[in-house]
Amino acid sequence: MKFILGKKIGMTTIYDERGALNVTLLECSSKVSLVKEKIKDGYSAIQMEIAKTKNKSKKKEFRIEGSELKKDDAVDVSIFELNEKVIVSGISKAKGFQGVVKRHGFAGSCATHGHKHDLRAPGSIGSGFPEHVTKGKRMAGRMGGDRITTKNLKIVFIDTAKNILGIKGAIPGIPGGIVEVKAL
Repeated sequence: MKFILGKKIGMTTIYDERGALNVTLLECSSKVSLVKEKIKDGYSAIQMEIAKTKNKSKKKEFRIEGSELKKDDAVDVSIFELNEKVIVSGISKAKGFQGVVKRHGFAGSCATHGHKHDLRAPGSIGSGFPEHVTKGKRMAGRMGGDRITTKNLKIVFIDTAKNILGIKGAIPGIPGGIVEVKAL
């Protein structure tokens, strides 16, 4: 199983013989910070670490059986190949507290005929019975900041000198955010 942690640089366009490709670039320079063994820890796993800022690092554990990696081994983009399919997971962009129109796609009400200040209001939220707001009711609230996994993305660019990986399409997160890349 191939896996690596990467820092999202941003999106760009790469041109090939078929035309333009929208590509997300990742800087992938991670190392093994801890190796867990089945005999000692109860399960087999490898903990990867990537520098997030100057003083802080981000760690993620990958469960794997029979790996050859040892503590402080560097993992770079050379483990991947062009046109290889990968799964990318990350934290989506957080948008804060949002109303029902942006959060759930409600239409809102009309702008005329007695509607003065309720253009983006949710409307009725229930009936006379059961006299409380039912669980799961779509209402205003915090939006984004969720863990998102995108499958079947293709690697279209690899720069081993700078440890940059180019993945076709959009991946979750903000520029500078940490994502996990696993081979299918």
